[in-house]
Amino acid sequence: MRQNKKTVSPMSNEGRNIYVKEHITESLLTLLEDKAIEDISISELCDNAGIGRASFYRNFNSKEDILTAYINTLSDSWKSDWEKKNNLPLYSGIGMIFEHFEQHKAFYHLLNERRLIYLLKDVILNILEFKPDLPEKEVYAKAFVAYSLYGWIEVWLQRGMRESAEEMKQLFQNR
Repeated sequence: MRQNKKTVSPMSNEGRNIYVKEHITESLLTLLEDKAIEDISISELCDNAGIGRASFYRNFNSKEDILTAYINTLSDSWKSDWEKKNNLPLYSGIGMIFEHFEQHKAFYHLLNERRLIYLLKDVILNILEFKPDLPEKEVYAKAFVAYSLYGWIEVWLQRGMRESAEEMKQLFQNR
């Protein structure tokens, strides 16, 4: 759909960007229900979202970027809670993460079904503020936690999330 005076929002640039991002995200999630990501063209995505291709490229570099941004948006709430409760035992913080995945089960199931769960790895590394140039002990500790957590989440999703978030927390605590 081409933008014209009738379809361009009169809101601010920031408002338009939010509008575009929301519509592109909704469009991609809808299309992913029926197709693999590689079978969705940028043109189809934009047409379905009702936005122009230029709007897509102004906000994203790839379809995967849309999903990464959405995962980051979803994870902002538990990341904020984690930071507020910085004295929590690790297993409690991990429990919060599993609760997050349980709350957004349909989305994460879709990622798993479409073989896009690998996108979580970079988000988890980013949340844990992993940087390869950190001091030796810190970098390896963060890598251990991030990759262990990613592995647990991946297997949990592959198993269909049979265990509850509370059961996953208990499993983690007992390890």
